This record gives sequence, structure tokens and C-alpha cells, in this order.
Amino acid sequence: MAYVTRKRIVRIILFLVLAAAVGFGYANRDYVRPLGIAAGFKARILCAGVFLSGRTPESVLSEDIAFDSRFGMLKPKIDSEKKSVSASLFGTGLLKNAAIYDEQLGAILLSGVSEATVRGWKPNIAGPEPQNPETVAWPSGDLASNEPLPESVNISALNAAVDKVFSEPDPDHRTRTRAVLVVFDGRIVAERYATGFTKDTRLISWSMAKSVTSALIGILVREGKIDIRQPAPVPEWSAPDDPRHAITVEHLLWMSPGLEWFEAYEDRPYSDVNLMLFTKPDMAAYAAVKPLIAPPGQKMEYSTGTTMLLSRIIRQAAGNLEDYWAFPRRELFNKIGMWSAMFNTDASGTFLTGSDLFATARDYARFGLLYLNDGVWNGERILPEGWVAFSTTPAPSAKKGDYGAQFWLNKGDPADPLNRMYPRLPQDIYLAEGYQGQMIAVIPSRKIVVVRLGMTYDDKWGLEAFLEEVLKAIQ
Repeated sequence: MAYVTRKRIVRIILFLVLAAAVGFGYANRDYVRPLGIAAGFKARILCAGVFLSGRTPESVLSEDIAFDSRFGMLKPKIDSEKKSVSASLFGTGLLKNAAIYDEQLGAILLSGVSEATVRGWKPNIAGPEPQNPETVAWPSGDLASNEPLPESVNISALNAAVDKVFSEPDPDHRTRTRAVLVVFDGRIVAERYATGFTKDTRLISWSMAKSVTSALIGILVREGKIDIRQPAPVPEWSAPDDPRHAITVEHLLWMSPGLEWFEAYEDRPYSDVNLMLFTKPDMAAYAAVKPLIAPPGQKMEYSTGTTMLLSRIIRQAAGNLEDYWAFPRRELFNKIGMWSAMFNTDASGTFLTGSDLFATARDYARFGLLYLNDGVWNGERILPEGWVAFSTTPAPSAKKGDYGAQFWLNKGDPADPLNRMYPRLPQDIYLAEGYQGQMIAVIPSRKIVVVRLGMTYDDKWGLEAFLEEVLKAIQ
């Protein structure tokens, strides 16, 4: 009898705890509601950080997953043998999400799809890699030139500029710069890494991947597989009377399809971008059902969902799934020596080309050099003629001349060119930029490419001031 009584007491206690949790969750729903997003974020970021970047779980948890107290409520479980990570509320299994690592498809967040389904894909897409990149001259390989730097490079001033972005003068506002690379006239003139990171560490691009997406679209344009001025081949919009049927691939590249979208990160975690990236197994499908709220081409709305639609269009144009998975490596990465580059993939098999490219700082610089050289690499035209000019021409909806085809620009208001995003920097600079301060800056008039990678929680690491100092140091 005493046993039954204890059992009933336990049940009552559990009921009261559950009732209190439900009551707390309802009263604080804006705090609790994003916990499912946080579980997905923690699982995928930890999976990629450990198995793709080769970092310790402790470093990823303390730096990459420490900007919101809610992450502490989600206990991770890492399986080193299976290369998988799960996260759930206090380890109870509630709000659980899991990610698995594939050596060719990156960290894949399952979001309800069975692990067996994803493990069954078994891609074979990597292709040959150079055996000794240290013996191949930069930029195709990693062998640096022994020639003295040109007199136009003030190495002391350049090193001082780099020192500044690695310094941490304010312990309450750490910039966490991880890598800086400066290329001038094709040569690496400055390169530095934070403790724990090297030239071989693959780091996340966040939205820099959008610019790579533009390059992949360009390659398909060169191959005659995509016409950017035709209606975008999105099945959800295929009916001629669907108002979204008029959206073209060009509108998508310009971030102006007119679709409803809410892009916000840690300041407003319950947003379209976070729901898509960290809870949805088929991310392009989530973006495709958004309603039209403005005529296509007239309103710019920055949207990772828009780039995921481009990724699915690339998938459709590339051929079968195996061809799609091989396409970025075969047609872009391997051709310009970006051997480390790898996209994460969603649970439908579509690359996260809007947010999740992992590569070394040197490989990001190679991508910048491809654009600096008008899409040509070692004499081979990778991007179609005119694609770089198109990509760096302001979209009609970018009233301040600040956005082209998946690149940020500095052209300024046509009526007032000084009214531009970075008034102290040249007008011809264009940038692949990503969350938390990721950057590839290309400055054609100065033959300069600059890469900065880091983990700055509010993105305010001093981009304009740093690039201004770099330009002063290289005349």
C-alpha cells in the first residue's frame, strides 16, 4: 500500500511540474517558443563544428553557441562513432532535434526525417584532390612566393591594421576574429589566425554563401541551362494565374521577388529564417509557399529563403540528385582550388547555399580572386562573360545602390553617390557578407581581396575602419 501511495505522490509531483512548465511556457511564450529552433541550431552547429571543422566540443559550445541563455536549457549528446549530435530540453527528449555528419554533404539537420533515410543517400562526389598543395604556387596551391613585397605595401601599417581587428579592448564586447587574409595583386600580403585556428580550419560562411550561389547560377547560365529572365521554375508557382508565376530567377538573385519574409536572428529568434534553417527538413519548400506581398522586382527584402529557392533551381537544372551534389565541386570548387569547400545539406538533399558553406580563409580568398579576375581562372572562363558586371550592378529595387545579384555593393544613391553604405571606401568595392562578421571584400580598382572570419555576436567588428586602414597601407 505504501508503494502505491509513493507512486501516486510521484505522479502528482510530475503532474504539478508539468502543469507549472505549461503555465510558465504560456506566460513566457516569447521566451519558450524559440526553444525548438535553438535545439536545431545547437545540434547542427555543434555537429559541423566538431566533425567538419575539427574543433573541440568545448570551443564550439563556449563561443559559437553562447550568445543566448536558452541554449543552456538544451543538453547536447555527441556520438563520435556515428558522427551525430542531438539536443533536447534538459536531455529529456523533449524538443529534440538531431544532426548527422556526412563527409561529402556536411552536417545534415534531420528535423523529423529518419537517420536511416539520410544515411542511405551514400553520395560519391568528392573527386580527386591535389596530393601536395604546399608544392603548388598560390593561388592554385598553397606555396607562397619568396619574392619581396612591392614597395607599395607598407607592411608595418598593414600588420598594425590586422593587429587591431584581433585585439580585444572591451571584454564585454569581444570581436572574436578568427582569420584575416589580405591579397594584393594576386599575392598574400597579410595572413593571421586566432589561437586554435589555422589556414586549414574550415569555417562557416553564413550569408557569404549567397554570393557563391550567384556564381553557381552563372555557371548554369553559361551552360544554357538557366535563363534568368524567364519565370523561375518553382513548382508551387507553376500555374499561370498564380501571381508568383511572374517571379524570375533574376528577381530572386536581386532579393526582390516580392514574397513575404521575416529575416531576423538572435534579436528576434522566432523568425522565418530561423524556423527554416533550424526546424524544416525541406527548406526551399518552406520558402516557396510564402505569399506575394509586392509586385516582383519592386521591393527588396533580404531573405535566406530566396537563396534556398535558387539552390533548388540549381538542383533542378543540374540534373539528377547525384549530378547536383557533384555540381559545385566539379564546376567551381575544384577548378579554382577551393578544395576545402563544403556545403551543409538539408534533409531533402538540397544544399544550404544561403547560409552554410564551410571553407578555409584561403579558399574564400580564391573565390574573391575569381571575381576580381572577371570569372576567369588560369585562362579558363568559369563564369560567363559579363556575369561579374551583372552581379555587381545594383538591382533596380536597391535604391541606395547597395545590392546586386547576391552581393553587397557600395555604389550609393544615384542622385547622391556619397550617400552609400561605406562612404570611406571606394565605390567599386563589393562584398560577400555573412552573419557575425564574415566577409570577402573585392576592390577591383586596387587589385585587393580581403577575407575576415569571426564570431562577433552583433556583427560590429569595424569593417569599414579596417578596410580603410588596409587601403592606406597598400598604395
